[in-house]
Amino acid sequence: MSQENTSYITVGKLGAPYGIKGWLKVHSFTDDPEGIFDFSPWLIGQQGKWQTLEVVDWRRHNKGFIAKVAQVNDRDEAMALTNVEISVDAAQLPELPQGEFYWRDLIGMSVITDKGYNLGTVDDLMETGSNDVLVVKANKKDAFGQAERLIPYLTDSVIKEVKYDAREITVDWDPGF
Repeated sequence: MSQENTSYITVGKLGAPYGIKGWLKVHSFTDDPEGIFDFSPWLIGQQGKWQTLEVVDWRRHNKGFIAKVAQVNDRDEAMALTNVEISVDAAQLPELPQGEFYWRDLIGMSVITDKGYNLGTVDDLMETGSNDVLVVKANKKDAFGQAERLIPYLTDSVIKEVKYDAREITVDWDPGF
C-alpha cells in the first residue's frame, strides 16, 4: 500500500490488552461502533512507520469490543499496541448520498453568510449530542472581534448550502455571534 498517494482516516483506537493470548480492547469512533470491523486492513502508525493489522476475530465484551489481530500472540505484544490509533485508507469509506458529507470533507471550506460576510474557514467539527457544530476560524479577529465561531450544523435553518466543488458553505448566521 503506497503511503504517498493515500489518505488515512482514524476510525478507532486500541485499548488495553485483554487476557494473555494477545486480544486487545477496541474503542470505535465509527457511527455504528461495529462498523470498525468492516474495514480491512487496519493501519497503525508507530515510530513514523505504517503497519497493517489483520483482524482475525472480534466480539462484544461488556459495553465495548475486543479483537484478536494476526500479528499479536501474547499479552506483551498486545501491550505494545495500547493506545495506538486505528486508521484505514479513506478509499474504503462508503459513498455518501447526494448532499451528505464526511466531516473531513468540510474542513477547510470557507463559511460565508447568506448576506456575503466571510466568517472564516472550517477548522474542526464537534459532536454535541443534539447536533454537530462547525468550528469556524477567521485569519484574525474580524470587525465583530471574533476569531472563532461555533456554528450549529443544522441543515435548512442554519446551513443553507454546501458547495462542495467551490469549497464553500453558505449559512444563515449573524456575524455578531
